[in-house]
Amino acid sequence: MQVLNLMREFEVLKMKEDEVMKDYVDKLMKIVNQVRLLGAELSDARIVEKVLVSIPERFESKILALEESKDLTAMSLQELVNALQALEQRRAIRSEVSSDMRSDSALVARHKGGAGSGTKKTEVEKKERDKKSGDGKRQKAKFLLM
Repeated sequence: MQVLNLMREFEVLKMKEDEVMKDYVDKLMKIVNQVRLLGAELSDARIVEKVLVSIPERFESKILALEESKDLTAMSLQELVNALQALEQRRAIRSEVSSDMRSDSALVARHKGGAGSGTKKTEVEKKERDKKSGDGKRQKAKFLLM
């Protein structure tokens, strides 16, 4: 009876969208180990199949790539989990980098054109200087012509 309950738990278990691969595999393997301790057979191929059909869509690209490059029926659970965790880590790193870049861009934008930066005042002063230096050149030119 206990084996049937554990097998039902194994069958209905699905990875949540916000769950990390390690946590999901830990839950799955806890059930698998309990089933095996009670003497029931659960093959590694069946566990790999379970992982493949119960993980969220965000892993779909990796699963397709693995299907193209390897025989999934011969793949070990450890190989599969490593590949999926690597994908998860790459996405996490990219997310951190893009988040850092956005915050850096915001700081640069605030520094260049933000309040109190004085850019308008500087432009007005530059125009006034150009006018003055232009008038001085004209006066020099008039003096030379006379």
